[in-house]
Amino acid sequence: MGRFDQGISLRREAYSECLNLYGEESSETLMEANNYVNCLLVLNRFEEAKSLLRKTMPVARRILGENHDDMLRMRGIYANALFSNPGATLDDLREAVTTLEETAPIARRVLGSAHPTVRSTEMGLQQSRARLEGYIKYFRVS
Repeated sequence: MGRFDQGISLRREAYSECLNLYGEESSETLMEANNYVNCLLVLNRFEEAKSLLRKTMPVARRILGENHDDMLRMRGIYANALFSNPGATLDDLREAVTTLEETAPIARRVLGSAHPTVRSTEMGLQQSRARLEGYIKYFRVS
């Protein structure tokens, strides 16, 4: 309904409750972290999203493994938080491209090319590359 400002507090609460009830290594907690991060991104709160993902991604990698759909999706969301930020640095954009270049072939192999996670990862890769290219051209960076 577009009321993300109100929804963000509910998502933060749900994530916090999952942390308290199940701990950080629970699939429920990881799912709520993803939900919370998605709300943060809709509200353009990129730094908070990156910070939360930097904490939860190593846990997800350990618990779910590198090839799990949720882990692949989380990596895509992280890259999105990096390249969608209007204040993204050259390092942020390079990290986003690298993350998606590593994620796309794994997602394609594990999930198949028609899977929504694969499609969004590939779209994110195109967008992040375009954003990086634009940054390099604008600032004449090599």
